[in-house]
Amino acid sequence: MSEIEPEGTVFVQTTLKILGGKWKILILWHLRHKPKRFSELKRLVPEITEKMLVQQLRELEKDGIVLRVVHSDRPPKVEYSFTSYGWSLVPVLQTLCEWGREHLKFQTVSEKD
Repeated sequence: MSEIEPEGTVFVQTTLKILGGKWKILILWHLRHKPKRFSELKRLVPEITEKMLVQQLRELEKDGIVLRVVHSDRPPKVEYSFTSYGWSLVPVLQTLCEWGREHLKFQTVSEKD
């Protein structure tokens, strides 16, 4: 490790490469309880375009975080869920949620000052 790069920087960069962007963490948050169909995810994240949702899901699938399963029903049904590896992110997502809750409390308190 060089003096220029503090310990852990490479790990944070790796995490951001996989989870960075506006939508991935939110998509994963919605998958934490059970598999979701594409249309369910679109409904849960209405601000995302279909093109962006497809792109984000493909990247998460490529990175081994999300599993895409095609059911041969009529019409065909596609569901997204965590891979066994992807489940390791659930505690991280929960921690991020808790931090966001505390930040909103802090922000509310600091606005009153």
